[in-house]
Amino acid sequence: MTLLMPVVLLGFLLYASFRRVMEYERLVVFMLGKFQTVKGPGIRLVIPGLQQMVRVNLQTVTMEVPSQDVITRDNISVKVNAVIFLRVVDPQRAVLAVQDYLYSTSQVAQTTLRSVLGQSQLDDLLSKRDDINLDLQRIIDQQTEPWGVKVAAVEVKNVDIPQDMQRAIARQAEAERERRAKIIPAEGEFQAAQKLAEAADVISQNPAALQLRYLQTLVEIAAEKNSTTIFPIPIDTLAPFIKGLLSK
Repeated sequence: MTLLMPVVLLGFLLYASFRRVMEYERLVVFMLGKFQTVKGPGIRLVIPGLQQMVRVNLQTVTMEVPSQDVITRDNISVKVNAVIFLRVVDPQRAVLAVQDYLYSTSQVAQTTLRSVLGQSQLDDLLSKRDDINLDLQRIIDQQTEPWGVKVAAVEVKNVDIPQDMQRAIARQAEAERERRAKIIPAEGEFQAAQKLAEAADVISQNPAALQLRYLQTLVEIAAEKNSTTIFPIPIDTLAPFIKGLLSK
């Protein structure tokens, strides 16, 4: 019995000394409270009582940024939330430089979200989402870089606009559609008038073209209905025939 206790204790110490580290993990090891090394994947030995370890996950983490109350540059109050994709690129700094890198990154993201969107107008927030996402990613990544954390992307998810502002935007969109509906026919009439003016210039330079146009119009009218049509003919059209009769 006296021999069994040391064997059991030794076996327990050996079991507690080995750590299995996954491919996506790293162990930050301390010796008597002082940083010693970072150990990679596999079975790793950690001496109980002398060494302490902190396990760090290197996988990409998806973090939700809670909805923030933001006043845009044009004094419109909106609620905005976002999502951040981040990962640890330096396990040593992620443990030594900051107490809780996930919580700290979340706080930085919230303040940056309010700051960046507060400098944007509502129209930019709705139409230039990609540019705003890039600005958020760049600013947050600059602040988390000393912690060994890489912010890969930031995406603004929802922009909640007050009901009265939604109605105002709807009226503005409707007015814009009406404006375009009026402009398009006006542009068509203007282009048609330009073409008619060009045609008139061509005909004025060649009177025979006007006569041919009259004859073509007569053919088109006669083909549509079997009826009698009175069509005015310019004197210039009959001038050659009149001259011929007079000469006889």
